[in-house]
Amino acid sequence: MFDAVARRYDLANDVLSLGQDRRWRRQVGRLVDPRPGERVLDLAAGTGTSSLPFAAAGAFVVPCDFSLGMLAVGKRARPELSFTGGDAIRLPFPDETFDAVTMSFGLRNVADPDAALRESLRVTRPGGRLVVCEFSAPTWPPFRRVYTGYLMRALPAVARRVTSNPDAYVYLAESIQSWPDQAGLAARVTAAGWGDVTWHNLSAGIVALHRSVRP
Repeated sequence: MFDAVARRYDLANDVLSLGQDRRWRRQVGRLVDPRPGERVLDLAAGTGTSSLPFAAAGAFVVPCDFSLGMLAVGKRARPELSFTGGDAIRLPFPDETFDAVTMSFGLRNVADPDAALRESLRVTRPGGRLVVCEFSAPTWPPFRRVYTGYLMRALPAVARRVTSNPDAYVYLAESIQSWPDQAGLAARVTAAGWGDVTWHNLSAGIVALHRSVRP
């Protein structure tokens, strides 16, 4: 599915989020807080847009994605990045390889999110960080109703204009509705073995950033 939307994926994200996705990614970068020489694993990196801030900070970043089509588009645009194909529940890296692992809008699409959280823990060094950026539950009930209407009606209609595979965005809307809220995801992160889990709401809770540390 993601191979089919790879070519216009970044454009579609900008349009469908009304440009908010760029602000969300900047907040991810601040929470990851990459430092020169650190190793950062960017899971579900797609075309590598989310990886650029880590490289700019002097970290060695590995953009990793299950979709080879996404990686191919990213490698053509950003040949300096170390794109790597990989499944989030069976990562091709040794134990305790990375100082930080991050995933933006990808955990929801993994076949087994809990296994992915445990696998992220495995490849992170003790004291290393996890930052998950994912859609969540708006905190104000009247806005939540408006947002749900946008997801199920407006989002697929807009997707038909900016992407070659609008059905993928129907799936996106449905998967967001069935995803756990902020507290629910925090509980799953903790159950996977991570410690000190906190979350930060963005855009009134449309998106939440969960940050935690490997004990």
